[in-house]
Amino acid sequence: MNIIDIINKKRKKQELTDEEIKYVIDNFLNGTIKDYQMSSLLMAILLNDMTNEEIYSLTKYMAASGEQLDLTSLGTNVVDKHSTGGVGDKTTLIIAPIVASCGVKVAKMSGRGLGHTGGTIDKLESIPGFTVNLTEKEFINEVNDIGLAITSQTENVALADKKIYALRDVTGTVESIPLIASSIMSKKIALGAKKLVLDVKVGSGALIKNIDDARRLSRLMIDIGKHSGIDVICILTNMSVPLGNNIGNALEVSEAIDILHNHKKGSLYELCVELSSYMVSLGLKISYEEAKEKVLNNIDNDEAYDKFLELVKTQHGNIDKLPQEKTKYEIKTMTEGYLVDIDAYKLGVLSMSLGAGRLTKEDKLDYSAGIIVNKNINDYVKKGDVIMTLYTKKKITNIDNTIFKISDKKNRNNKLIYEIIK
Repeated sequence: MNIIDIINKKRKKQELTDEEIKYVIDNFLNGTIKDYQMSSLLMAILLNDMTNEEIYSLTKYMAASGEQLDLTSLGTNVVDKHSTGGVGDKTTLIIAPIVASCGVKVAKMSGRGLGHTGGTIDKLESIPGFTVNLTEKEFINEVNDIGLAITSQTENVALADKKIYALRDVTGTVESIPLIASSIMSKKIALGAKKLVLDVKVGSGALIKNIDDARRLSRLMIDIGKHSGIDVICILTNMSVPLGNNIGNALEVSEAIDILHNHKKGSLYELCVELSSYMVSLGLKISYEEAKEKVLNNIDNDEAYDKFLELVKTQHGNIDKLPQEKTKYEIKTMTEGYLVDIDAYKLGVLSMSLGAGRLTKEDKLDYSAGIIVNKNINDYVKKGDVIMTLYTKKKITNIDNTIFKISDKKNRNNKLIYEIIK
């Protein structure tokens, strides 16, 4: 068995065996298979796809390629949540306390942001003193004590996925659905998930651009879950516009507080209620309707907000000292009409240029930098209205005037949730 034969086999659209996939993962990790050879195989996979059996094998061996977390001591009502990534996506900060306040344990390992999408760990690190690097023992103990913990992902989980993802990022193979599915699910298997709600983003600000691809990805991840003893629910959501109004680390923490404490309504609130309800339904084995009632009650009576404060206190954060940037730039509209579209991708890139995101892993963040979008879809705006406010220490020069689309008619297709797939 050798890598050249395996590359040629996939190039000819033939199915790889379980043994061949194990050989690839093992030998890529030990350095026998070189980066350029793996890159060639990844491109063949992108172009010629994989069967479900190939994807199951790939996921299995990537999950086994590093440390694996055992969450059995936490009981059976532990539910994980994962988003495929988007602009302004601070849902974990909101959902985790809601779900934990309802009696479902949330053991969440999250990552940092790279490129135009933000990372949960970056947002939490904007809270002064907040500890994001918990040992496995601290992590388990905190979940047992308060029903919730959020920590940065250990470097040794799904090692093969980390090495493969680094190659995908620089070889134009990121958008392969089999590779996305195996990447996400290998990490979840390694992290001990048994119940999982997946927020599959669709649209201009997401990795998946169309609904058909999102459906295929969702069904693949559900099937992988069944093969690995994980109950999976996929919620297909709109990422053509940003989530909520705030983009940037401390600004997104502020908006999370606004949802939990001030019960700020809107698309972000609605999405968090839906995701939380499905998580509570899975965790407590109750109907979606019963779960939703619990979720809404715990938002209204501030039990969810109290759980958020407990999380921050337990992980040594000080919410009262959240950084705020004093320098701001108000961007005004040049036309009048209904705001019918907001380009999430372009907003994410703009936020990154202000200092809120990183182009490389080594870039340092300005936690106070970011954007507040002052208008929502289908709001009527007049010439000279402030449509967004930029917070940054950097000097602003040119702003892309195609970020916002204004029309004389409302957007009739502004759907938040496309489908639920179980």
